[in-house]
Amino acid sequence: MARALTRPGAIAAFLLAIMFLMMAASSWNNAATMDELAHIPAGYAYVYLRDYRLNPEHPPLAKALAALALVGEPLSFPTDVPSWRDEVNGQWEQGRIFLYESGNDADRIIRRMHVPMMLCAVFFGWLLWLWVRREFGATAANLTLFFFAFSPTVIAHSPLVTTDLAAAFAFFIGIIAYLAFLKRPTAINILIAGLAFGTAELLKFSLILLVPIYALLTVVWCTAQTNLGWPDRFLLFIRLAVKAVAIAIIALLLIWVVYAATVAGYPPDRQYHDAQTILSSFPSRSWAAIDLWLIERDYLRPLGQYFLGLTMVLQRASGGNTQYFGGEVTNVGFPSYFPILYLLKEPLAFHILTAIAAAFALRRVWRARASLGRLLGWIQEHFIEFASITFIGIYWVTSISSPLNIGVRHVLPTFPFVYALTARELVSWLRVWRTGEVTSWNEWLQRLYHIYVTTIPKYLLVGALILWQAASVVAAFPYYLSYYNELGGGVNEGYRVAVDSNYDWGQDLKRLRDYADEHGIRKIHVDYFGAGSPAYYLGDRAVEWHSSSGYPSDGGWLAISATFQMGAYGTTVKGFQRKPEDSYEWLKPFRPVARAGKSIFIYQLPAQPQIY
Repeated sequence: MARALTRPGAIAAFLLAIMFLMMAASSWNNAATMDELAHIPAGYAYVYLRDYRLNPEHPPLAKALAALALVGEPLSFPTDVPSWRDEVNGQWEQGRIFLYESGNDADRIIRRMHVPMMLCAVFFGWLLWLWVRREFGATAANLTLFFFAFSPTVIAHSPLVTTDLAAAFAFFIGIIAYLAFLKRPTAINILIAGLAFGTAELLKFSLILLVPIYALLTVVWCTAQTNLGWPDRFLLFIRLAVKAVAIAIIALLLIWVVYAATVAGYPPDRQYHDAQTILSSFPSRSWAAIDLWLIERDYLRPLGQYFLGLTMVLQRASGGNTQYFGGEVTNVGFPSYFPILYLLKEPLAFHILTAIAAAFALRRVWRARASLGRLLGWIQEHFIEFASITFIGIYWVTSISSPLNIGVRHVLPTFPFVYALTARELVSWLRVWRTGEVTSWNEWLQRLYHIYVTTIPKYLLVGALILWQAASVVAAFPYYLSYYNELGGGVNEGYRVAVDSNYDWGQDLKRLRDYADEHGIRKIHVDYFGAGSPAYYLGDRAVEWHSSSGYPSDGGWLAISATFQMGAYGTTVKGFQRKPEDSYEWLKPFRPVARAGKSIFIYQLPAQPQIY
């Protein structure tokens, strides 16, 4: 065993195997999470009907890959229902019908579609390890992969048929391929960069952010070539810009090919009608007209469908959403939302390691007494680090300024680069000792002392923090969607910080069924947030309930999702109004007697409400 782990790649394979087991085991008994209700039927329609009428606001690739796991499954996908036949993008209702009302085994569909997503996460981890190993060495690569494999956020979202981990993978391949192109703008690297950029756009529409990032990196790369004069730097920029156009053309061709496959069965007149309806509320009429013009033409309608989705995302990003955060409820964004959730949703031990790495890096920068010339020289020699820091900064600024606050998952694309930079600096910190030629036995002994003695406390500290991170993640099993670190209250109290996909995304519905079975509950009022179906899992025992329904006349059992409860209990921010009947005032005197998993509170109410 010990000898096997010393082979190249053995540690990486071991970490990825553990990660896969944690993903598979923790998600096995989860119900469908909120966004999966739309993505699952859409993926099925893309692959088996080649029809893109569902979920056009997300690219097809991740959903289609997940749906490939259903090959050979005798499934019923009704197309004679209003959600498919009449509605424009009736994704939610179609998902409910497909999973729970068509005689299909919903759990089998969900579990099978999770497998390709988990395998993609493993491939992502392996690719990340290979890249860091090439750029920063084997030790940094192993440490980076550990951070990736033992991230509760990565473990929680990797199995899901959503676009969050796909976005992280897309940004990663898009950036590293473009960096390789800048270093060596050969034909093969242009092709790889074009395919990577196209794949990225097929995974997440927000990847359009790569365009300004590419432009900035190109400008800085040319500026940092201190071995060239300014005229030659300008000519280099022109040459790279021309080749970047080739990258864009390759990406566009790839997008056309994939979208052509997924709209082939989408009737052209229906596609035009759906797009026209969706674009009717878009403020730019000229843009809408161009998109409809594309859809009207047979060979261009795949691109028209792509630009329709991109338009929907741009429109969605400009609006906010109602969310609970830190005791308050509002429909506008909190600037502190993503920084606080990142601090509380990733392991505390990792944040301490990041702080050590950052302090070491800043100390080196301070001692270097950087000037413009030295800065350009450093960028030229360390362009990977510069590009990573630049991407992290741009993405975080964009996220913080957005009013769309629906989960730490939205900053997941920055995680791999944070892991890599932290690992690199930690390895450098552990290996700091005096260099130079040894001219005497005394200097040789001093060198040995610095290498093997003074570094021992550092290794012990880093080793202890790594073990702490691993232990905290293992201890949270299987509740990784509900994970908060020690500062955030852990898996039990994290709901007090933020809910939705940070804590309660509907994953615990089957655990509510198990609780009802174990306690012989014949009737339970349910206010559920998620993509599962209480009627499917609980049958006629489940009675749909809401705050506005009032206190149950006969008391009894009540289950309420944390998202709904905290949304009702939180203090409303000035300018946001909540209806009194939605505030669950009648429930506040009572305390839950149990939980289904961590995210569904279970109450046992007396037959008559007590007066307080």
